[in-house]
Amino acid sequence: MSYKRVIITQFGGPEVLQVIEEEALPEPGPGEVRVKVLVTSACFTDTMIRKGKYPDVKEKPPFSPGYDMVGVVDKLGEGVTRPDLNVGQMVADLTVIGAYSEYICRPESRLVPVPDGLDPAEAVSLVLSYVTAHQMLHRSAKIRRGQRILVHGAGGAVGTAMLQLGNLLDLEMYGTASKSKHELVASLGATPIDYRSEDFSERIHRLTGDGVDAAFDPIGGDNFRRSFRSLRPGGVLVAYGFYNATMGKGGSIPFDFVRLQLWNILPNGRSTTFYSIGALREKQPDWFAADLAALFDLLAQGKIKPVIAQRMGLAEAARAHELIEQAAVKGKIVLIVSEQA
Repeated sequence: MSYKRVIITQFGGPEVLQVIEEEALPEPGPGEVRVKVLVTSACFTDTMIRKGKYPDVKEKPPFSPGYDMVGVVDKLGEGVTRPDLNVGQMVADLTVIGAYSEYICRPESRLVPVPDGLDPAEAVSLVLSYVTAHQMLHRSAKIRRGQRILVHGAGGAVGTAMLQLGNLLDLEMYGTASKSKHELVASLGATPIDYRSEDFSERIHRLTGDGVDAAFDPIGGDNFRRSFRSLRPGGVLVAYGFYNATMGKGGSIPFDFVRLQLWNILPNGRSTTFYSIGALREKQPDWFAADLAALFDLLAQGKIKPVIAQRMGLAEAARAHELIEQAAVKGKIVLIVSEQA
């Protein structure tokens, strides 16, 4: 039986993404599970991987991108013993690469069961974006109920997730976003700030008096400096990306890392930390499974509702990457891989 997948033919622009057909399904090895992928997503990290600029991926083209997925168990490899992994069970995983494919084989230890009745497109929106937001809030910043936060990219996938989770903690929230996303940001309970027309750090201090308890910054470069300046005494800057450097808009990834460490040494009463979902999962794999399961429960209860910008076919992956790089996406783009979704 053949199947289709999208591959990166060489590092470059969206045009390097190509749909190919494989002649035979992949076979699960010992301890592995073959999953029929229902949905994956298109995220900014996928575009970095496509360009060869993501340090955690050493793979060389051709290979399939795809950082997360939700699918159904299709075949169990030899020695798979988990009682919750039966054929037909819906499962999720943070794959990092490989999910732009109709079928994929994954180690049984990596799969998290998805409760019955959830929309696969909403479920996959939690795997990367909501786990990232949840872990930054609770495990990195250790935010307490009623505190103040600043969220950059507040209209994007991680930003909208963080605002929804922040509402559950009654947080006072401020979010930077382009003007076209301000209505969305405000609807999610945050005060929107136009980063293009005003200095967000000055605005934060005008609005709050002494700053925020935590700032969440994927931008890097000079943005880190202004985010750090936005903190009140005892506040923390959680950095989780280097958008400016990777997009050629200024900043240097090595220099940004050094600067974050230096700020921790200085006696200024504030601190910094860097968050990586992949690194934390490798260090604390049980946290990822527990946090994702808790988020699935919140979704089932209707306490969170992923903002899905578009649902597109897998063959439209290149177009999805174009939209992401144009910063034209409100929330998440979900790629529909199987008609079952």
